[in-house]
Amino acid sequence: MSRYRVTVDTGGTFSDFVYLAEATGEVSITKVASTPDDPSRAILQGIETLIARGVSASDIGFFCHGTTVGTNALLEGKGVKTGLLVTEGFRGIYPVAEQARPYGPAIFDVMYDKPQMLVPQSLTGEVAERVDFRGRVLRELDEAALRTTVRGLKGNGIESIAVCLLFSFLHPQHEARVREIIAEEMPGCSISLSSEVLPQIREYYRLSTTVINAYLQPILARYIAQLDRRLSEAGITSRQKYVMQSNGGMATFDGAATRAVTTVLSGPAGGVTAGAYACRMTGLQNLITFDMGGTSCDVALIKDGEPSLAGRGKIEGRDLAVPMMDINTVSAGGGTIARVDRFRALEVGPQSAGAIPGPACYGRGGTEPTITDCNLVLGLLSADNFLGGRMTLDAAKAREAVERVAKPLGMSIEDAAEGIIRIIDVKMEEAIKAISTMRGHDLRDFMLLAFGGAGPLHAGRIARDLGMAGIVVPLYPGVYSAIGLLMSDVKHDYVQSRMTPMSELTPEDVNALFGRLTQQAMDDLAADGFAADQIRVERALDLRYAGQGYEITLPCPAGTMTAAGLADLRKSFDVQHRSMFGHSAPEEPVEVVSYRVRGVGLVPPVELPKFKRAGSTLADAQRETRKVRFDGKTIDCPVYQREKLDVGLVVSGPAVLDQFDCTTVLCPGQVARVDEWKNLIVTTE
Repeated sequence: MSRYRVTVDTGGTFSDFVYLAEATGEVSITKVASTPDDPSRAILQGIETLIARGVSASDIGFFCHGTTVGTNALLEGKGVKTGLLVTEGFRGIYPVAEQARPYGPAIFDVMYDKPQMLVPQSLTGEVAERVDFRGRVLRELDEAALRTTVRGLKGNGIESIAVCLLFSFLHPQHEARVREIIAEEMPGCSISLSSEVLPQIREYYRLSTTVINAYLQPILARYIAQLDRRLSEAGITSRQKYVMQSNGGMATFDGAATRAVTTVLSGPAGGVTAGAYACRMTGLQNLITFDMGGTSCDVALIKDGEPSLAGRGKIEGRDLAVPMMDINTVSAGGGTIARVDRFRALEVGPQSAGAIPGPACYGRGGTEPTITDCNLVLGLLSADNFLGGRMTLDAAKAREAVERVAKPLGMSIEDAAEGIIRIIDVKMEEAIKAISTMRGHDLRDFMLLAFGGAGPLHAGRIARDLGMAGIVVPLYPGVYSAIGLLMSDVKHDYVQSRMTPMSELTPEDVNALFGRLTQQAMDDLAADGFAADQIRVERALDLRYAGQGYEITLPCPAGTMTAAGLADLRKSFDVQHRSMFGHSAPEEPVEVVSYRVRGVGLVPPVELPKFKRAGSTLADAQRETRKVRFDGKTIDCPVYQREKLDVGLVVSGPAVLDQFDCTTVLCPGQVARVDEWKNLIVTTE
């Protein structure tokens, strides 16, 4: 019996599964309704689906999970009660933050409030100690005072404590001793140290990231332990059980449980990883990934085959500074709800019907109009062929829901539905512009890679409106993020800030610090079960002109650093600065701010199968012709079963393409070609 890889991406409405038979390369998929109260229940249902096909649980040798447990806890404010310890005199770092409003509409909002702090001042304690910017101890840790402070926090029901002392990234010994004292005074309390979570300059970002980790860690640790136990009880005993991280790499269950903050973009990162694979597969080097699911839409830019990465980001206004895919997320999904506000204006989102009760047409008790209901009203979805016929959509309930918006606006149901779709499309178009045109990229050079349960449904209109080069719809778009989990390696990121002018830096200094971080990476990956020949180490330096408030990360060549290598990096920095900001200053001094190492545990690669032409025709794939509304006009539109489309066939829009996990819509004037991987390559006639 073949050994199998199983991956699952948990979404707001459905959990997506991909099964790969390693011996044959055969891929199969399924979707299971998500169980938000306990996501592991849906995962076990998906595993049981594979076992029911005759596969033994012991033959599942690889499992990877893209999870939203940590993300949802952060978004919904349902983390654990958390305490915070900071250096004496610096308790204002967290509430003051950056002293700036976010960009966008918030600038004009006179009622704007910053996100509520995850740790209130009442649960913030001060630690009598002080280290200077060179890492020298100015005041030793006062252990007696610390014990008094910890005992004061103890009676508040705190489950987790974040510790962020000034310049701990240069002198971590004080934080290490604080952990020992907390463990003595509060046995069982979860502890997050900034010197381990993020040993990097800028105390606010280090503090915010450490607080988020502390806030989420007990929840994620309990969830992973429960999932691991259930998988073991089901017979899956393989050591290769992973959780996707925000950086596009996997972590072991144990690793993810201790670094919860690295999983906040766990699911969307899988889709971007699959997007990079799509570049290699199709030869298209510039893509924008467009992942629209049940509750949100995630977009990311891939230039010259490489995804954009970021060292800092925001989740619902909360700052975190860990390596992550540069993903822009907006509240726009199939379950997004439309309403008429008190000023009789149409409002779409951000609320979502989620998995329960879901859109009105699901017949699970939902009554408010959602994007899915509108698409059904417009004829873009097949009521009797949803999820391959496993689920029937109730068109009457969809119309009743949309009428709740149409009636107070004095519009027809169809006009209201089309207006709602137009609003959500514009919202997603703005998200795409934010990562492309607003950063100097020309959208005419990019194809839109559409996936997620609703992505290909909307991609045709969005790519047309934005003037993009075309659209790529993969073979399994509804589970594409889960496919990306098949293609990921295990990745651990390490950073160490140590500011030094390049003029004073010696190759020996660089090699010594890189050597320490590299050894840490090798040790951690060896503990994960990787042999030396399965490990790759990548190195980089954060550089800036002296006095700047931002850095540019430049990769370093493998091997021992030399004086000539440092000189080349200095020149490369000027070139990169000019490319990014339009100017450079070769005569100005440059300083190294942080050292970065990424350890990669190489997982055997996966290649999706190619298909040969079977000789079927377009007529063989056509299911029906029905009335569909496009841009205010209702026309007769052919509906095809995508699984029956042969390699090399060309489909002209307008057309609707049904498949088990998704629906693709071609607008009038668009043409789709089926390539040898059965991707749809959509361009304009």
